[in-house]
Amino acid sequence: MSSPVRDPDLSVVIVSWNTRELLLQCLVSVRAEQRRSELDLEIIVVDNASTDGSAEAVRAADSDVVVLAQSENLGFAAANNLGIEHARGNALLILNPDTELQPESLGRLWRTLVASEHIGLVSPVLLNTDGSFQTAGFQFPGLVQTFLDLYPLHPRLMGSQINGRYDRGDGRSPFRIDHPLGACMLVRREIVDTVGAFDPGYFVYSEEIDWCRRMSDAGWTILCAPSATVIHHGGQSTSQAPDRMQAQLHRSRARYFLLHENERFRRRLRSLMDLGISLKRSRLPLPSGGRTIEELQAIAGIYEETCAGASDD
Repeated sequence: MSSPVRDPDLSVVIVSWNTRELLLQCLVSVRAEQRRSELDLEIIVVDNASTDGSAEAVRAADSDVVVLAQSENLGFAAANNLGIEHARGNALLILNPDTELQPESLGRLWRTLVASEHIGLVSPVLLNTDGSFQTAGFQFPGLVQTFLDLYPLHPRLMGSQINGRYDRGDGRSPFRIDHPLGACMLVRREIVDTVGAFDPGYFVYSEEIDWCRRMSDAGWTILCAPSATVIHHGGQSTSQAPDRMQAQLHRSRARYFLLHENERFRRRLRSLMDLGISLKRSRLPLPSGGRTIEELQAIAGIYEETCAGASDD
């Protein structure tokens, strides 16, 4: 009598869109970490209608990868959900195709996740392509972060806790964060059962913030494990349509505020945006990341339109 098929320790879910070469590098790094960690894993690539031959290249390079090739771009959240639906693992590694797992990173993430049943998500420290520090995690977005996104007053502020950024701590001990950048997240399978998967209402951007907010509200602990590092080349898909993606970023952030903040917060947000535009018109030296007044007004309009008609909580 044959023994029952054992579910893998984890399922790696990667959503790709026209990032063939980076995707192949990512898969090589995952396989290397699989050997180091001795974890049993499956890899699922959801290809969002790439035109660069990504799906075919993956099939040729690694026949054990499950490739779910789509005829249209589902968006990042919905495509990840499709991968999650097909996943059999006891945990999920949500991974961007423009990442490379560094040596021992997967094992360190795994050991941090299974250390306590209360831990729902663990993320690494992300590094830039040159190996410099990129991010360790973020506080949930608020008024200050949104204002500084539009009006980057000083470089030191942008990377500080005032702007909701965490540093890497002592580089060894895991610490709590509100949410990571969604490029690499190891998630306990029970999360999907208790709070659901990604909200497909987010086409791209802020979907991981919304997910972590729901995890946090349900009592799960979210950690950064700084001893685990992952290179994140960053923005390789979204840079293919920068103007459209910038609008989508703010549309997604507005959706987050609509779902998770009350009307009082949203009124303050609108007032803050009006203040920024007024200061910009007054010719004060207020930096705006190269945005014109017209572009700032368009962004304010996105928040106004998305949050219009919302009732107080």
